[in-house]
Amino acid sequence: MANVTYEKASCIYPGADKPAVDELDLSIEDGEFMVLVGPSGCGKSTSLRMLAGLEEVTTGSVLIGDVDVSRTPPKDRDIAMVFQNYALYPHMSVAENMGFALKMAGVNKSERAERVRDAAKLLGLEEFLDRKPKALSGGQRQRVAMGRAIVREPQVFLMDEPLSNLDAKLRVSTRAQIASLQRRLGITTVYVTHDQVEAMTMGDRVAVLNDGLLQQVDTPLNLYDKPANAFVAGFIGSPAMNLFTGKVGEAGVKVGSLVVPMSQTTRSALNGDSEVTVGIRPEALTPVGSDAPGLDAVVDVVEELGADAYIYGTLKADSEAGLEGAVIARHEARSVPQRGAAIRLGAPTENVHMFSTSTGERLPV
Repeated sequence: MANVTYEKASCIYPGADKPAVDELDLSIEDGEFMVLVGPSGCGKSTSLRMLAGLEEVTTGSVLIGDVDVSRTPPKDRDIAMVFQNYALYPHMSVAENMGFALKMAGVNKSERAERVRDAAKLLGLEEFLDRKPKALSGGQRQRVAMGRAIVREPQVFLMDEPLSNLDAKLRVSTRAQIASLQRRLGITTVYVTHDQVEAMTMGDRVAVLNDGLLQQVDTPLNLYDKPANAFVAGFIGSPAMNLFTGKVGEAGVKVGSLVVPMSQTTRSALNGDSEVTVGIRPEALTPVGSDAPGLDAVVDVVEELGADAYIYGTLKADSEAGLEGAVIARHEARSVPQRGAAIRLGAPTENVHMFSTSTGERLPV
């Protein structure tokens, strides 16, 4: 086992006008489960492939332990990778698939069999060892791919969207199994996904990337509570944070009829901006009376989920406050408003986030 370090690591594809990964600085502790998350094309898979040796590190370096592996062939990096498509040999049994890398490494037959049995027991695959991949379900094939990685006893696990081919219910159960397994094995793991719910539920820490740049790395809860910028605020959370444009006035920032007080520290960080981006999580918005400050909206859709309900509405245009567009709010599930109903949504001012409209960065409170 080992820590992993990216030191200003960049990858520029031939003919590209900008880096796919741009000077990534990231330290992953020994035994940590680190998730790389972001939208398609953000550089997360390229970052993983740089660590695996499948993409060239154009500038900077990648270290496993204290060893710079930037120019080391993939086979000599002591890593094991789990792919999106499982990459199992169809003509081999489960046991043969799991033990193949050991066979290529010259591990003797008895030790191979013992390590395969141990991994199969860990993954609940003992009864499937003689089957071919075509006789397995998607979830079972994914466990075989995991087993193939486990038997190698590598320093680092790399996982590239391993659950994307599974159905929704199986994804939930399998992600819990992977997270539990990683904690039992204690092997440093770098996991790539575009699914922020997956990232939030699995990672010890989560690194959010966009356009090849690292936006923020932190624990899931800190990402949710204290996003570093408007991009992270809008990306992390399901449903996403509401982002509005607020007008700066003497009393504070005005959004609809809601006024959020501003400290002198916040005002000093505005750099002359007359507007700020205001973020409010759906659970912070609640229906209030017509005489209370808030945002006026018309209900478009109510999504009833049993224990919770979410209102998707359209804000009543307010040119003075600069309000327009959509709003999402969580609602008590047993008394939801009807479609087309007019509602006012209020929020405690301490639950309001503010970001610079010019830089997108979080404003200090």
